Amino acid sequence: MELNDRKKLILKAIIANYLETGEPVGSRTIAKHPELNLSSATIRNEMADLEDMGYILQPHTSAGRIPSDTGYRFYVDQLMTERDSEHEEKQALIQRVDKMEVLLKQVANALANSTNYATMVSSPHYQNVTLKFVQLSQVDHEHLLAVIVTQGNIVKNKMIQVEEPLSNEDVLKLNVLLNTFLQGLSLQDINLALIQTMREQAGIRQDVLERILEEIAKAIHDADHMEIYTGGATNILKYPELGNPDTATELLDTLVEKKALTKLVDSTLESDSDNHTGIQVYIGEESPVKNMKDCSIVTATYELAEGGTGTVGIIGPKRMDYKKVVKTLKNLTEELDDIFKDKS
Repeated sequence: MELNDRKKLILKAIIANYLETGEPVGSRTIAKHPELNLSSATIRNEMADLEDMGYILQPHTSAGRIPSDTGYRFYVDQLMTERDSEHEEKQALIQRVDKMEVLLKQVANALANSTNYATMVSSPHYQNVTLKFVQLSQVDHEHLLAVIVTQGNIVKNKMIQVEEPLSNEDVLKLNVLLNTFLQGLSLQDINLALIQTMREQAGIRQDVLERILEEIAKAIHDADHMEIYTGGATNILKYPELGNPDTATELLDTLVEKKALTKLVDSTLESDSDNHTGIQVYIGEESPVKNMKDCSIVTATYELAEGGTGTVGIIGPKRMDYKKVVKTLKNLTEELDDIFKDKS
């Protein structure tokens, strides 16, 4: 059986009505649609075909129909291929801030407020984080401050205790040594032979060098750790289809604990190279997160100038306003691209 133009129009009308009302849709409702000049009997026959094809289903004993996951997938795929020729004034969702953590938390909350759905944002992930530079400064006779900057301009300040006072010449020598040997290297690149060569050149300051190297290793490792920020978790309680106590509890736990959301980030980044729209939509059973099989999830990827990538996601009912969500995510990722370009 073929999904012809008439069936497509009826299916779109069913989905549009259900997205708006959340109530099963009957043939009499569809017959009032301005683009359809069909009788209720004809529409009933077409709806029966759509049900046989798996695009709609009948919940319980209701006479109306609701979209299936397959129906939602058709709707979303059609939406993603449409070209919106209208130029719209875009309103900034986020304020510019210097600290990455503050910015990403702001993004999660702004998205939740704008869409009335739950949201998640991951920190940028790099393949093999590298060291950009180290700057040592003497605080007093017993302490050095090491400012360690890794890929993505992630800054860590570490206080290093020294047994004996260092001269300005010693501090300069260590700065030159560290940046000459380590600049642009990842943890995998820093091997025992390299460390031994650095020890030999450090001379009597080997003990200080080793403490600094330990802190550099920790800073690079920490920079590779992905954080996930969420917003609007309680928004899911606004939708009756997600209001079942067991379903709501599982969803809230997932958003609070965040661990399972790493699967969503990994799935989005893996599929991003094959997805030219920059948007990924998971409907129902397509979700990589077990406790979100009753939801739809729309994600987008943002990218930093130095190659780091992160994920922004919106989580809601299957009848979410996909057009608004997709448009919001596209605008947001463009904002983030602009902000990160300015920082680079």
